[in-house]
Amino acid sequence: MNPNNFTYWHKLIGNEDHNILWNIPTQKSGRLSVFGGNSENFLSEIRTTEFLEKLPLKTLKLFLPDALQNKLPVINYIDFLKSTPSGSFDRHEKLTESFLSTDTVFLSGNFSKNSTTSIAVNEALKSLHENQVVVACRDAIEIITNSAEENLQHENLVLLATMPQLQKLFQAIYFPKMLLLSMPLTSVIETLHKFTISYPLTLITLHSDQIIMAKAGEIYTIRLDHTSFTPLSLWTGMLPAKIAALATWNPQNLLDVATASVNWDVRRI
Repeated sequence: MNPNNFTYWHKLIGNEDHNILWNIPTQKSGRLSVFGGNSENFLSEIRTTEFLEKLPLKTLKLFLPDALQNKLPVINYIDFLKSTPSGSFDRHEKLTESFLSTDTVFLSGNFSKNSTTSIAVNEALKSLHENQVVVACRDAIEIITNSAEENLQHENLVLLATMPQLQKLFQAIYFPKMLLLSMPLTSVIETLHKFTISYPLTLITLHSDQIIMAKAGEIYTIRLDHTSFTPLSLWTGMLPAKIAALATWNPQNLLDVATASVNWDVRRI
C-alpha cells in the first residue's frame, strides 16, 4: 500500500494553528459532567475534575458512587449517586437524570468490572439526546462495547481506546476487518478509515508511536514524541478531559476538537 494514495490521511507535526483554541470562551459557558470512580479507585476522577475546574465552564459536576460519600470532604462540584454493594454505580433514575442534565457526558473510568454498573450506564446512554456529547476512556470503553451496536450509532460519541480495546469492539459488532497489534500503520489507518465511514463516532488510539484520530473516514496522525504525552500518560485521563471541555464548546467539530486537544497547552488560556 502506498501511503501517498491515502488522500484521507493527514499528518500533523504539532505546531498547527487551531481555530478552536483561539475561540475558547472568555466567559463561562457550557455544562460538563464527569462520571466515574468506585469505592476503591477515584483519585483520577478528582484530579481530572480539578483540571477542568480551571477552564471557563459554566457548570461542572463530578458524579461519584455514594459509597464514597463518607470518605470525601464536602466539595462543591461533587454529587453522589446510588452505588452497588461493591461500590460502583447502580441502576437508578437519578443516573439517567444526571446524564440528561449536561451538554457533555465524560465517562472517565474506574467503573469496575460490574455487570450492574455496565447495564446502568448503558441504560442512561440510551436516554441521551442526539446533540449531547459522550467522551469515554479507560474501562468505560468496555461498557460502551457491551452495547456496542447501539452506542456506536451516537454521532457525538468520542472514544479514546487502546488497540486491544478496539479489537474487542470490532469483534462485538462483527466488523469485517480485523485489527492486529502487529499490523503496519498503513493497514491500521485503512481499517479505521473504513470503520469510521461505517459508524459516526470520533476515535482516538495509539499505534506504532502515532496518535491516530478518525471520524467519517478522515484520519489525522501525529507522532507521540511531537506531543507532551508518553505511552503511559496518554491514558491517564488528561487528554479525554481536554477533549470533553473543547467538545462542550464545539460539539459539531469533534475531529477538530481531537486534533486540537493533543497539543493544547492549557497554560496559555
